[in-house]
Amino acid sequence: MSNTNAHVSDQLSRPLRDLRLSVTDRCNFRCRYCMPAEIFGPDYQFLPDERLLSFEEMERLVRIFSSFGVKKLRITGGEPLLRRDLAKFIERVRSVEGIEDIAMTTNGTLLKKYAKDLKAAGLDRVTVSLDSLDDERFGQLNGRGFKVQPIIDGMDAAAEAGLGVKVNMVVQKGSNDQDILPMARFFKGRGYTLRFIEYMDVGNSNGWKLDRVVPNSEIIKLIGKEMPLEAVSSNYFGEVAKRYRYVGSDAEIGLISSVTQAFCSSCTRARLSAEGRLYTCLFASEGTDILGPLRAGTSDDELRELIHSVWEKRTDRYSEIRLSNTEPLPKKVEMSHIGG
Repeated sequence: MSNTNAHVSDQLSRPLRDLRLSVTDRCNFRCRYCMPAEIFGPDYQFLPDERLLSFEEMERLVRIFSSFGVKKLRITGGEPLLRRDLAKFIERVRSVEGIEDIAMTTNGTLLKKYAKDLKAAGLDRVTVSLDSLDDERFGQLNGRGFKVQPIIDGMDAAAEAGLGVKVNMVVQKGSNDQDILPMARFFKGRGYTLRFIEYMDVGNSNGWKLDRVVPNSEIIKLIGKEMPLEAVSSNYFGEVAKRYRYVGSDAEIGLISSVTQAFCSSCTRARLSAEGRLYTCLFASEGTDILGPLRAGTSDDELRELIHSVWEKRTDRYSEIRLSNTEPLPKKVEMSHIGG
């Protein structure tokens, strides 16, 4: 199949430009906003290997998505570095025509071990999740008692290997909002872009409540009082984070405000779950089975037509509906299946 760049837009004229690909539903963390331990306990049944997309199947699908004009691929999980030989997959998709940027979201625990291999394979960037610099609080938040320093070491190893590094902090009122300024100070000095993410109602099991959301407008004011900030223009259509630069510096922060300032109108992201279901929104309740047709011998052209039809019918705007509070909200897929 040739890369014909037959672009497709949805019902709200949003093009398909980004693919988020979950390579596993497993994770070694039990963060409350994603995989709370009381639900994802020792007896929880994760997907068996045979129900996961293989590297060959994922590469084939990446090639098909690239034919629609997808340029950016983000590898997610679960924790993607728990997928054995992940660097080999990155090496495969690095050569896909049209894919210009390959990034990965990780909790950072295995990053020091694999950073050089990931860079050599063709990975461009990593985004590391870190919600506190306080060991005790971080251990509680990740649900497994992991310490902060190994995560920092992983970031440093990634940067040393030549990977771009960003840091994501999910802010929850009453849990880690006291860490906003310490995190801002630390990563400004470290030279890694820190992005603050409003606590979202992802999945169905994190006990989300609106009163635990710290609006990003408050975060900007808090940081700006100590370290003045100036707004930075977006790099491209659909950029999720609003960017700010510390005045007199090249250092930046980003704010992802999907609760108080929904950005559905410019969302260009499709998501493939670890078991090969296509979702058109992080908060989607239903996905389209791609793995079944793929393993039944469906041709590339037929798979293209299936993906085209799904995106063409897309009307998702969950965060706008949540913000307006005018329609009932549906049950959603768990984030551990489709990444962030």
